[in-house]
Amino acid sequence: MPTDLTQARLKRQPDIQLPGWGCEIQDLAVVSPDMLLVCINNLDEQCVQLLDCLKGKVVSEVQLQDWPYRICLTDRNTAAVTVGEKKIQMVKVKDKTLTKGRELTVSESICGQTSSRNSLVVSYSSQPWLEVISMDGKVLHQFGKTGKFKHFKYPAFMCTTPGGSVFISDWDTHTITKVDGQLNLLQTFTSPLLQQPWGITAVTEDQVLVCSFYNRSILLLQPSTNTVSTLLGEDDGIEQPYSLTYCPDQKKVFVAPNVSTDIIKVYQVS
Repeated sequence: MPTDLTQARLKRQPDIQLPGWGCEIQDLAVVSPDMLLVCINNLDEQCVQLLDCLKGKVVSEVQLQDWPYRICLTDRNTAAVTVGEKKIQMVKVKDKTLTKGRELTVSESICGQTSSRNSLVVSYSSQPWLEVISMDGKVLHQFGKTGKFKHFKYPAFMCTTPGGSVFISDWDTHTITKVDGQLNLLQTFTSPLLQQPWGITAVTEDQVLVCSFYNRSILLLQPSTNTVSTLLGEDDGIEQPYSLTYCPDQKKVFVAPNVSTDIIKVYQVS
């Protein structure tokens, strides 16, 4: 049965501690029930690590030429990673080993990224707008590039629901926007709780988790009722949440804070 977070309890589990010290975890993605992909940026290295989240052990990593900051799965064995300002590096996952695949170059500075229907959905930070591009770099759809009205200011994080809708968190306007796979505008969500929203992930079609950096909380957004509520807060160990992801098989939420730390917080849904 689909998870209903309105009726569930979230119990804090032991933190996952990554090797090293003072690393910045930029983004997370679930690649299998027991494996996480983690974007790491620190003074010594810029890489993507494959983490066994049950054992808390890094089993593979791939070094990158610039800092990685957004990651999403394009299929079960491939992740797209934003690298530097205008590069998207494909990373293959096979037999618990990471290898580099092909690379895409875009024309603007990337802000956020997700995948939908075998394409990439990308937000840009320069005069913020959205674009759907094919896996070979062809532009398929655009939203907000032309016209006097600018919908976004800093569309930092994006996620895709099981049905293909895309949600975008805007750190500067304190809003969440929902579009379809062709970037048609569907809904815009506002709430006093949505203060500086960062990471965002879909649990179901009608349940989206959001990092509220300012409020030090994880929020539950329900589009059907246009409601936003607090799911986890400071009493649950949430502090400056930056990125997060949800594992449907394990029914766990993984949260990385916006500080130089080697800790990923884990919450079990029951």
